[in-house]
Amino acid sequence: MPQVAAPPHPLILGSTSRYRRELLARLGLPFDVAAPDVDETPRPGEAPRALALRLAQAKARAVAALHPGALVIGSDQVADLAGEPLGKPGTHERATAQLRRMRGQVVVFHTAVSVVCQATGFAQVDLAPVRVRLRDLSDAEIERYLRAEEPYDCAGSARSEGLGIALLESIESDDPTALVGLPLIRTCRMLRAAGMTVP
Repeated sequence: MPQVAAPPHPLILGSTSRYRRELLARLGLPFDVAAPDVDETPRPGEAPRALALRLAQAKARAVAALHPGALVIGSDQVADLAGEPLGKPGTHERATAQLRRMRGQVVVFHTAVSVVCQATGFAQVDLAPVRVRLRDLSDAEIERYLRAEEPYDCAGSARSEGLGIALLESIESDDPTALVGLPLIRTCRMLRAAGMTVP
């Protein structure tokens, strides 16, 4: 049986998100996980798109600084409601308030991904926007959903890969895994550009 050549650089996912870990595992590549030490506070007046791009790069660079020989993936997602960033709600009350504001509206989920290798100087970043229209949800629907799924660690309070899909009217994207948290089409493109064989 032919041996699969080891990649030239170890691969590290700079994220503690289980969603991103599960998505990256789809590619069948060996990788490690490292938590990036990055302040995710938005800067004054920072647009959601710019925030996602900045944080994805900051996460990749933070982990790459500790593992200079590795190829590091950083990613971030910011939900954008009419120019206002919506973060992870953290609590039932904040999730309720988010979904009430989002119902019947279009929300753009800006999912950024960055790949960095300090040893080679490789650095790329890209953005996969996903336009989501939510149904005009009733308060009872919002409450039932939140009690069932408790999506308090998801930007915008809606977990599309689970029951949250029932809250949506439409999704527009050219990179379907972006809404879950890691745009795999763009990630594969960057990994190949960095010299990794995918698949």
